[in-house]
Amino acid sequence: MLRALRLIVGAILAVYLLRQVRKPTKFLGRPFLWMMNKSHSPLTNWGLEHVRIEKEFTILDVGCGGGRTIQKFAARAPEGKVFGIDYAAGSVAASRAKKAALIQAGRVEITQASVSRLPFPEDKFDLVTAIETQYYWPNLVEDMREILRVLKPGGTLIVIAESYAKGPRKNVFGPVMKLLGAANLSVEEERELFANAGYTDIAIFEEPAKGWLCATGKKALAGHPSYTDLGEAQNSVSV
Repeated sequence: MLRALRLIVGAILAVYLLRQVRKPTKFLGRPFLWMMNKSHSPLTNWGLEHVRIEKEFTILDVGCGGGRTIQKFAARAPEGKVFGIDYAAGSVAASRAKKAALIQAGRVEITQASVSRLPFPEDKFDLVTAIETQYYWPNLVEDMREILRVLKPGGTLIVIAESYAKGPRKNVFGPVMKLLGAANLSVEEERELFANAGYTDIAIFEEPAKGWLCATGKKALAGHPSYTDLGEAQNSVSV
C-alpha cells in the first residue's frame, strides 16, 4: 500500500514538473525559469551565430521565458527595440521583473500572448527568434505563417532546439517529448515546415556533438516569386 502511494505521488510530481517546464506558473515556476535560462544560454549563443543582428534591429523573441535572450538582444541592438512574448504568466512576470530598467527606458516590451495570435502589425520585425519553444505550438504551419506576417520583407525567423527527431540525443529527449505532448521534428520535417509556411532561403544547421538544431528562413522581398501580400491573401480566403 505504501509503495503504491509513493508511485502515485511520484507520478503526480513528475506530471507537475513537466507542466512547469512547458508553462511555468507565476511563483512556483520561477526556479524552472532560472534553470532554463542557465541551461539554454550556450545553445542560444551557438544558434545566434547563424544570423545577422544589426544595432538598429527590431527583434521579437517568441516564448521569451525568463528573459535571458532578451537581454542578449538588447545588448546587440542598442539602437533598436526588443519585444518578448510568452503565453505563461509566470514567464512574463519574471521577464518583466528582470528587465524593468530596459522596459522603463523604452528599449524592451514584454507581453503575454500566443504565437498563434501575435499582437503586432504586419512587417514589423527584422528578426524573430524561437528558442526551445516550437515543440509546444498548437498549429505548426499556421503559427509559422503568423510569424511570417509580422516579419519585414527580408526579415529572418530562427528556430533553435536542443533536441530533434533522429538526432544524436533522440533516445534521451524522445520519451520526454512524448510525455510533454511536444512536436519533435526531424531535419527534413523542419525544412518542409518552413517551406510549407512560405519561407525562403531556408537553412538547417546541426551541432552533432551536442545534438542541437538551428533552422532559419526569410520572408521574401516584394517582387520575389514567393512574396505574398498577406492582407490580400487573408481577404481572399475570407470571401
